[in-house]
Amino acid sequence: MKTSLTTLIFFIASTALLQGQEKAPGKVTVNHDAEKKVIRVEIGGDLFTEFLYNHGGKPMLYPIIGPDNTGMTRSYPMKKGVKGEAEDHVHHTSLWFTHGEVNHANFWHNGKEKIVTDEVVKAEKEMNDVVIEAKNRWLDADGKVVCTDTTQLRLGELDGDRFIEYSVTIHASSGDVTFQDTKEGTMGIRTNPVLRLKGDVAAGSAINSAGDKDGALWGKNAAWVDYWAKIDGREVGIAIFDHPSNLRHPTTWHARDYGLIAANPFGLSNFKKMKKGTGDHTIKDGESQRFKYYFLFHKGAHEAAKIPSKYDAWRNR
Repeated sequence: MKTSLTTLIFFIASTALLQGQEKAPGKVTVNHDAEKKVIRVEIGGDLFTEFLYNHGGKPMLYPIIGPDNTGMTRSYPMKKGVKGEAEDHVHHTSLWFTHGEVNHANFWHNGKEKIVTDEVVKAEKEMNDVVIEAKNRWLDADGKVVCTDTTQLRLGELDGDRFIEYSVTIHASSGDVTFQDTKEGTMGIRTNPVLRLKGDVAAGSAINSAGDKDGALWGKNAAWVDYWAKIDGREVGIAIFDHPSNLRHPTTWHARDYGLIAANPFGLSNFKKMKKGTGDHTIKDGESQRFKYYFLFHKGAHEAAKIPSKYDAWRNR
């Protein structure tokens, strides 16, 4: 009897351990190649994403590999000739933060304005996540500093989903800085073409926290948006959360049917048909303003992914 009881206890303990191992997230690792200006993040030995800085006009995350090894963003313009991809909007580089008019300098399109990374302060493991911190200068077409920023990223895996928490603190370090009223901004992602709502390979659906669906998301206020589709036989999606502390939360969304999704609290003249300049926001000299977002690359369609409860969990952390 004693032996049978011992065996039973061992079996239960072993089963619990195995179940715990199955539910445990994949090991997250980070490697910073300062010479190539690339920070590579892997989960379970496979690529999740790379943070690329000083590779053109702005820092970006490319590629982004989601659940079931699914590519979540468009490859163009970093990689050309990918089947099903539209080669338009060359400034839509996977995942990025910029704005179209900042003190009249256009950081959205690929012009002479640049966001230059001066220092990678941190690229390291922290518990089960990777944390990256970089300091950047926003330079106008003449090379003059418009403002600076501190960008902080937290990346990892949670319950089979993958996430990127993206926080940018803008510093008015060279006088007042005004983010001006234009739809061309701000926290953006260009999705895998299958997640589009319109196009040759498009199969996406979309909803926001207000209940708007598909093309009706454009210009609407919402705490979150979610896009999902079946890619290579597997249902996956991208949800983007706007933090309650952000300016004009819940933000308005520059959410297009061709794959661009961008949180933009400034473009009120476009989104709300208000007087031009209504959406301007000035950060006074010496002051700072933080913008914080969360990208969830999830398994399953919207309802199965339980996006509203995951948003609540994130905002209440």
